[in-house]
Amino acid sequence: MDFNEVAAVSGKGGLFKVVSPTRTGVILEALDGSGKKIIANIQAKVSILSDISIYTTDEEGAVPLQDVLRKIHVEFKGDTGLTSSSDPDELKSFLKFILPEYDETRVYVSDIKKLVTWYNTMAKTLPELLEKKEEQEQTEEKPAEKEKKAAAPKAKKAAAKTKSEK
Repeated sequence: MDFNEVAAVSGKGGLFKVVSPTRTGVILEALDGSGKKIIANIQAKVSILSDISIYTTDEEGAVPLQDVLRKIHVEFKGDTGLTSSSDPDELKSFLKFILPEYDETRVYVSDIKKLVTWYNTMAKTLPELLEKKEEQEQTEEKPAEKEKKAAAPKAKKAAAKTKSEK
């Protein structure tokens, strides 16, 4: 699973796995363990997590949500100790610790509450998504290395055939 397959729906709490598209919308399954499925029609505001960013004050202007979630996972290993009912000042200092350059004027406490809730859900149900990108890239490189190693003996066999033909 990837961040492209996880969605949030405006007006619905929690996160959802994208099951499949339909003619009139998309079928989503709740990630809270209930297995509840919903059909989000065209009018529903469905946001894919890979498309969401957090505003920053640097020249880029925003940081992808998946990068922020991974930073949280590196620092807290699945337990932030926060909930959506935590003190607003505590939530702000938490985000300031994770993302010092976040834009305090455009990122509201309600956004930080969503971030904490989403992280807690993902840490319980999809911890493999929160692992570092480097680990994922290394696992993707291994099949390519195997293909190179498999191609090397074939090249040696071809070279041996040409030598024996001479």
